[in-house]
Amino acid sequence: MINKKIMTLNKLIPLVQKLKSQNKKIVTTNGVFDILHYGHVKCLEEAKKLGDVLIVGVNSDKSVKKIKGDKRPINDEKSRISVLAALESVDYDFLFDENDPRKWLEQIKPNIHVKAGDYKLNQIIEKDVVEKNGGKIVITKMEKDYSTTGVINKIIGLYKN
Repeated sequence: MINKKIMTLNKLIPLVQKLKSQNKKIVTTNGVFDILHYGHVKCLEEAKKLGDVLIVGVNSDKSVKKIKGDKRPINDEKSRISVLAALESVDYDFLFDENDPRKWLEQIKPNIHVKAGDYKLNQIIEKDVVEKNGGKIVITKMEKDYSTTGVINKIIGLYKN
C-alpha cells in the first residue's frame, strides 16, 4: 500500500489531471517532515479534511541540507517519504529537490495549498503561484510545543553528559 502512494512528479501530474476531471478537490502541502511528530500529523489531518485528495511534497535530502544545514536531515528521504505514505491522511507523496514548492505547484495547480500555522500569509512565497492558478492558501492551526527542532533539542538535553 505504501509504495502505491509514493510517486514521482512526472507520474503524479497525469493522475492529478484525471482526478480533477472527476471533480476531485486537490489539496497540497509540503515540508521536510524530518522527525514526524504530533504537530505534523495534526496538520496533515486538517489538510485532508479540506478536500478529496491530499498530496504531500517532501523535500529531498539535497534540498533539506540547503535549507537547514549539513546536520539535517536526521532521517533520509526514503524513510521520511515512506513514513508519510503510511499515514491514512496522505493520499500521495513525492520528493522534490528545489528549496521551495513553487515549481511543482505550478504543475499540480491545487485547489488548496496548506501551510502550518507558524507561517503568516505574507511569508508564504507560493501564494502567488497557487492563487494565479485558481487555488487558495489555507493556514492550519499550529500545535503548540511541537517541532522537529524541539524534539532534537530535547534528545540532546536528555543525553548530554
